[in-house]
Amino acid sequence: MHRFLPAMLLATMAVTVLPLSLQAAECTKVVISADSDYAPLHWYDGKRLTGASIEIATRALSALNIPYEVRYVGPFHRVLKEAESGEVALVSSLKNTPERQQYLAYASVPLFRNPIAVFVARNNRFPFSGWKDLIGKRGAITLGNQFGGGFDEFMRDNLIIETAQKVYMNFSKLDSGRIDYLITGYYSGMIYLNQTGQSENFMPLRPFVSETDNYIAMSKASPCVKYLPRINAQLEAMQKRGELRAVLQSFETDLRIDPANQDEPPRPR
Repeated sequence: MHRFLPAMLLATMAVTVLPLSLQAAECTKVVISADSDYAPLHWYDGKRLTGASIEIATRALSALNIPYEVRYVGPFHRVLKEAESGEVALVSSLKNTPERQQYLAYASVPLFRNPIAVFVARNNRFPFSGWKDLIGKRGAITLGNQFGGGFDEFMRDNLIIETAQKVYMNFSKLDSGRIDYLITGYYSGMIYLNQTGQSENFMPLRPFVSETDNYIAMSKASPCVKYLPRINAQLEAMQKRGELRAVLQSFETDLRIDPANQDEPPRPR
């Protein structure tokens, strides 16, 4: 028996130490945050975070009687850092990528499809039929953005990309000719251009670089992650009732896209 004692002691330590550390941190409330520059899905209006995904998350938690706080923490890369540490418990919403899976646990219910587009200056557009047409050109993204569908890996290995904290900074670079294109969400990019009166200066190219789903995700470092199965069940119920679609449609008044300038893709679903 003595030769098995070290293994038994290690097993006992693993069983006793881990639960104690989990018990020391209880989930008193779910801190919700999101990209503050991604209307109409989620954005900061100067006073609070709002948007379709914030509404869906808060409705789900309210239905479950789980306390929550919607918290603006700054640019999206900071949201991700705080989710990695557990300071932010729920990110609503984002793409499911292998890198993020290291510190986030995703709900299985997709909230909506989120097309990602290449935006260019109208007077400096170039032929574009797919990812390879971006090779050798200077591009930009918002810091913290990932796009799914294999494009992140292609971008890392093949493209010249710089980052900025806000999408308007990249549009400024595009306007000055410092970059040849920027990559961002189609809907958020078009809303920004229409709200700032710049839709005649810039345009999205087709096809989209990706069009994958966005999901709610919870920090694996937060004790609130224990609620994920209940939240997922609630999202499933909301989806069956058509509530997710109804919430998205209620925010479509902010989705001001000019169909005269380009083909309008399917609405978020």
